[in-house]
Amino acid sequence: MPLLEPDPEALRPGMPRRPAPDRVTDSSAGGTPEPLRSELTALLGADKVLWKISDLVRYASDASPYRFLPRVVLVPEDLDDVSAILSYAHGKGRDVVFRAAGTSLNGQAQGEDILVDVRRHWTGIEVLDDGARARIGPGTTVLRANTTLARYGRLLGPDPASAIACTVGGVVANNASGMTAGTTRNSYRTLASLTFVLPSGTVVDTADPAADEELRRAEPELCAALLELKAEIEADAELTARIRAKYTIKNTNGYRLDAFLDGATPVEILRGLMVGSEGTFGFIAETVFDTLPLERRVSSALLFFPSLTAAAAAVPGFTEAGAIAVELMDGNTLRASVSVPGVPADWAALPRETTALLVEFRASDEAGQEAHERAAEAVVAGLDLVRPAASVTNAFTRDAGAIAGYWKARKAFVTAVGGSRPSGTTLITEDFAVPPARLADACEALLELQSRHGFDAAVAGHAAHGNLHFLLAFDAAKPQDVARYDAFMQEFCALVVDRFDGSLKAEHATGRNIAPFLEREWGPRATELMWRTKQAIDPAGVLAPRIVLDRDPRAHLRGLKTIPKVEAVADPCIECGFCEPTCPSEDLTTTPRQRIVLRREMMRQTDGSPVESGLLDAYGYDAVDTCAGDSTCKLACPVGIDTGAMMKDFRHRRHTPREERIAALTARNFRAVEASARLAVGVADALGKRVGDAPLQAVTRLARKAVRPDLVPEWLPQIPGAAARRLPATSRAGASAVYYPACVNRIFAGPDGGGADAGLSLAEAVVAVSARAGKPVWIPEDVAGTCCATIWHSKGYDAGNRIMANRIVEAAWGWTAGGRLPLVVDASSCTLGIADEVVPYLTEDNRALHGELTVVDSLVWAADELLPKLTVFRTAASAVVHQTCSMEHLGDVGQLRAVAEACADEVVVPDDAGCCAFAGDRGMLHKELTDSATAKEAAEVDRRSYDAYLSANRMCEIGMERATGHPYRSALIELEHATRPTVR
Repeated sequence: MPLLEPDPEALRPGMPRRPAPDRVTDSSAGGTPEPLRSELTALLGADKVLWKISDLVRYASDASPYRFLPRVVLVPEDLDDVSAILSYAHGKGRDVVFRAAGTSLNGQAQGEDILVDVRRHWTGIEVLDDGARARIGPGTTVLRANTTLARYGRLLGPDPASAIACTVGGVVANNASGMTAGTTRNSYRTLASLTFVLPSGTVVDTADPAADEELRRAEPELCAALLELKAEIEADAELTARIRAKYTIKNTNGYRLDAFLDGATPVEILRGLMVGSEGTFGFIAETVFDTLPLERRVSSALLFFPSLTAAAAAVPGFTEAGAIAVELMDGNTLRASVSVPGVPADWAALPRETTALLVEFRASDEAGQEAHERAAEAVVAGLDLVRPAASVTNAFTRDAGAIAGYWKARKAFVTAVGGSRPSGTTLITEDFAVPPARLADACEALLELQSRHGFDAAVAGHAAHGNLHFLLAFDAAKPQDVARYDAFMQEFCALVVDRFDGSLKAEHATGRNIAPFLEREWGPRATELMWRTKQAIDPAGVLAPRIVLDRDPRAHLRGLKTIPKVEAVADPCIECGFCEPTCPSEDLTTTPRQRIVLRREMMRQTDGSPVESGLLDAYGYDAVDTCAGDSTCKLACPVGIDTGAMMKDFRHRRHTPREERIAALTARNFRAVEASARLAVGVADALGKRVGDAPLQAVTRLARKAVRPDLVPEWLPQIPGAAARRLPATSRAGASAVYYPACVNRIFAGPDGGGADAGLSLAEAVVAVSARAGKPVWIPEDVAGTCCATIWHSKGYDAGNRIMANRIVEAAWGWTAGGRLPLVVDASSCTLGIADEVVPYLTEDNRALHGELTVVDSLVWAADELLPKLTVFRTAASAVVHQTCSMEHLGDVGQLRAVAEACADEVVVPDDAGCCAFAGDRGMLHKELTDSATAKEAAEVDRRSYDAYLSANRMCEIGMERATGHPYRSALIELEHATRPTVR
C-alpha cells in the first residue's frame, strides 16, 4: 500500500441517519454471487462484467422513482455478445433488462437480475442520402445525432426534452416524442428500418429484402402467431376502430397494436411492435431514420395569460396558424424555473393563476418566416394577455439567445420543479394525453386532484398535442405517503380514462408504474392481445419481466426508492442523468449521477454496514480520484448541481492536517515552487532527449506506487520543455490592458511544431498581436509567485486556495489600477478561476476589490478587441478546434471560433468534442482518465488531417496531443502568425 494512501473512513457519512427500508441488504455486499459471476466472465471476458457492490448500486437507480438492484451488469461490445447473453439467460432461466441512458421515467431501464448496458459500445452515426436518412447506433444521444445532421440541414423527428442525454435506442424503445413530434414525427412514423435481436437470439434487419424469408425459416412459430393475431384483430371491426382512435392522440401505454394493422408481413409487424416495446421484445441494435428538414428561421414568443383556462383556449389558434410547438407552463412551473440560470428572477413573484404558452414557428426562408409572424400576430391581437412581471414582453422574437432561454425554462420542468421539492422526497413524473379540445378541462381537473390529495399542483406540457406533464413528490419511507400516492393514482387513472378517454402515458411509456392500469385504459380484449403478443415473441419471458405487462394491481408501489439527504450541493438531484454524457469519466468509472447515487446508498445504510464499507472502498478511486473537477455536469444539469464541487470537498476531507499545511506552504512560497517546477521540467526534458522517456516514466511510476498515485504525477512523453525564465518586455505606459500569463505558461514551453513559429511562446504571441492591433498590453514585473489558485482549488486544499485566491486578487487590483484596466488571462481555466472560483475564498475586503476587476480571457480579448484592428495576411487551409470546458463555463466558445475562423479557411469543431480531463495535472495523475475522455474526439479528429490544431489552454493542448499525436497550440499563436506582416 502506498505510504500516503487516503483513509476511506474520511468519506464515511457523518450525518445522522436511520437505515432506510429500501437499503441494499448485507447479503449483497459481496457483489455478484457465484457461479453467476464466473460463468459470465468466462462467457464474455472480465472487462465486460461489472460485479462489485458499487457497480450494482450505481446501476440500480435511474430517472424514475424506482430502484432495483441487479445481480450483475454486463457491457457487451457487439451482437455476438448480446446473443451470448440471451442464450445464457435462456439456458439458466434468468432475466435480462437492457439499459442505455437511464433517463426513462417509469422504471423500464431497471432490472433485478442481468442488466445490460447498451450505451457504451453502441454509438455512432452514418449519414445517408445527403442527410435524408441516417443510420444511428442505439447508444447515440439524440443531441449528438442532430449535431451531425445539422450540417446537412436535417434533424430527427423525435425531440424529447432529455435530448442531451437520452439515446436513440431508448427513444425508439419508448416511442418518446417531445415538444414538436406529436403523432406524425415520432419514431413510429419516421423510422425507416431497424436491426434487432429477438429473445431467441435471432437477428432481424427489416431493411433486408430477404428478412421475412429468413425469419420464417428461423422462427416459424413466431411468424404464424403474428399473422394469426393480425387476422384476429382485422376481423374485429370494433377493435380495429378502437385501436385507430387510440393513436389519434399521443399514446405510449401498452404495445403498438396498430402495428398489426400497418404491417403486412411478420417483419413489418415486428418493426412496428419494437417501437415502444420498452425492451420487452428484443434489443434494438441499429436504427435507420428518415430525417426531417431543419428549418433554421425561428420565431418564438413566451405569452402570459391570466389563467390556465385562457391559455388553453388560445392553443387552437396557434396550431391552425402553423406553430410547430405550443408549450404550456402553469404558475407553479414558472415560479420554480427561476432556479435555472438565465430565467428572469421576477418570475418568482408571479401570481399563482398565471399561465404561459411558449409558441414557436419555424421556416426555411425569410418569406416563410414573415408569413408565420403575420399569422401569429393576428392570433395575438385577439388575446387578452397580461404582463405580471417587468421581464415579460409578450412579443415574438427572432433573437436566438432569448429563444434559447425560453426553451431552457420549459425543458427544465422536471428538474427545476423536482429540484425544488422538499428534501428527502421521491419524485414521480407522470404524463398523459387528452384530445386537444379538452385540454383546459383536463388541466383544471388535474390541478384539483393534486390539491385534494395534498400534492403541490404544477402542470406543463405539449399543449398543441393535448399532452400534459405533472410531478408528485412524497416520502417513500412513510407508508402514509405511499398510500396517498396510491389513492391519487387510482383517481387519476379513472379521471383520464373515464372522463376524457385519454392516454395514461402519452410519451413516457408504460414502464412499471402504469402497468397495473393498462387494462383500465385498453380494456380486457386489447390487453389480452398484448399478453399474447409478448408470449409469441418471448415465450420464456426472458426480457424485462413486469415491465409494460404486470397483473399485480400494486406493482406501481413496488420498488419505490427513498431519497436520503446528502451533501447540500447534491441534495436537489433527481437522478435525471442529463449530466452523464458531459462527464469525462463516463466510460471509465462513474458519472455525476452515479456519484450521488452511491452517496445516497451510503446514507441508507447503518453505520459500518458491510455494504457501506464496500461502497467506501471503491468510492475513493471510482468517484473522487477520477473526477476531472471540470464541473461540466453543472452546465448540463438544469438546476446547476456541481458534482465536481462535491468531489473537491471530498478530496479536502481526505487530506491530513499535515497535507493541508504543506499545501498552504507551497502557496505562501509559490515563487520558489514555480521556479523549481520550471527547472525540474527543463531537467526532465533534457534527460528525456538524452535517454528517452522510458526511464522517466519508470521512475515516476515507482514513486507513484510508493507514495500515492493521486500525489505524484506520471511523466508523459507529451510534456513540453521549460518556458523561458524571462517574459517579454512590456511597458505600463500606454497599455490598454494588463496581461497576466498563467503560471502554466510560465512553467511549460509552448509547442515546438517546427516551421516559422517554432519556439514562439504564447506570451510573445499575445504581446505581439496586441501591439499590432494598437492595443498594447503590460506584463507586471511581479507576476512570478502568483496563480489563479486553481491548483489548490481543484485538489481541495482549502487553506492554500484561500491564501492564493486573496493574493491574486490583491495583486490584480493593484496591477489594474483599481480595476481601471482589464486583466487579460491567457489560459481559460485560469480566467475562470480568477473571475469566479476564487470568490468564495476571499476576505470581505478582497471581495469588494474583486468586484471592481474586469477579468477577460485572452481569446475574448483577441476576438472582441484585436481582430477588428488586424489584417490577416495568410490563413491555414483547415483547422480543428478543441473547446475547453472552462470556455464553456465562461461562455467564450464563440470567441475561440471567431479567432480560429480568422486564421483558417475551414474550421471544424468535432461533434464528439468534450472535456479532455487533463484538468491541470489530473491527466498525469490518472492518464487513463484523459485517455477515456478524449477517445471519441480523438477518433473523429484522426479521420482526416488538418493544417492547424488549436485550443486555448496549455494543459488541454498537451492532453489532446497525447490523444491524437498532433501538436495542439493556442489559437493566439496561430493568430500572431496569420497577422504577421512578414514571416520570419
